[in-house]
Amino acid sequence: MFGYAEEILKLLKDKGKKFNVVVMPDFFFDRIISLNWSLKEFSENLRLTAKKKGGSIDEIEQTEIRGGNAVNTASALAALGVKITPIVCTNKLGVQLLKFYLKPYKMDFSHVKIFDKPSLTTAIEFETENGKANAMLRNVGALIDFGPQHLSAKDFEAIENADYVCVFNWAATKKFGTKLAATVFSHVKEKGKGKTYFDTADPTPNKEKIAELIQKVLKSDLVDILSVNENEAFCYATQLDANIRKFEGKTKFEKLAKKSAKILAAHLSARIDLHTTSFSATFTRKTETVVPAFKVPVLRTTGAGDAWNAGNILGDAAGLSDIGRLTLANAVAAFYISNPTGAHATREQLTEFIRKN
Repeated sequence: MFGYAEEILKLLKDKGKKFNVVVMPDFFFDRIISLNWSLKEFSENLRLTAKKKGGSIDEIEQTEIRGGNAVNTASALAALGVKITPIVCTNKLGVQLLKFYLKPYKMDFSHVKIFDKPSLTTAIEFETENGKANAMLRNVGALIDFGPQHLSAKDFEAIENADYVCVFNWAATKKFGTKLAATVFSHVKEKGKGKTYFDTADPTPNKEKIAELIQKVLKSDLVDILSVNENEAFCYATQLDANIRKFEGKTKFEKLAKKSAKILAAHLSARIDLHTTSFSATFTRKTETVVPAFKVPVLRTTGAGDAWNAGNILGDAAGLSDIGRLTLANAVAAFYISNPTGAHATREQLTEFIRKN
């Protein structure tokens, strides 16, 4: 891996090449509850508390942090020196929090849409035999109603001028998510200059519209890069090739993820970028590249995929090899999940991290 590490370190040292990224549409107020319990222990503690008609469970580590796929990815990219334009929706308090969380970075907040309701997540992280897992309890707020009708001429101008246009969290934009992605990506293809990047998040909360999403967006030529995790890859693969279901429960989860990603690459024009807890991979109809993840202490899981997306976008923009790009993405995610404060890496910090690892 030495040659690829040198490729990445050269990129991190060279701040000359500039590019800009539009991210949309979600910003969440996140509270992360980190438990050192298994799911069984967690359930038992809740049962005992409920049995005595309520009470406190103390010494539970909790963190309030910026949330939402779009804003988390924006934060990670901005820390790496990338210019970001967030087109997200929140309420009046959310605007102030957004500016607070992203204060270290020069960012244009004039595209933020103010609605009555914020988007809220409480993420509960617990221990499993395969490491940490999380359950995200969400109230998507105004995001459920967000759609292309809320985009202004100024927004479309920013979209046209961006080097990357990223749409996240289709699952939470339940009413107009497919229309939003189709409208934005079509505009990029017709009038823009950049690449389109799509990360839908777990689609199951919006499962009745998955078929429409696949037909109108994923099967089109509108998406350049589709970023998925294990669950998302399998979910979409079952819609394209029902035979994949016969491997469920009989094949290791990560092997099943690879099979699923290959199906996506065979049926879709987009490059498929898969990130898992132990490796990341990229698939096209002709190529396949797999890179193992860094072995680091996992202090959190929520937001790991967003950090990974940031590294993936930076590596793609810099023209890194597939191995170099995936290694960079893995490093950005590994730094984040092992950082005590949940901070995103700067170029200098990431350089030090890669040299050590």
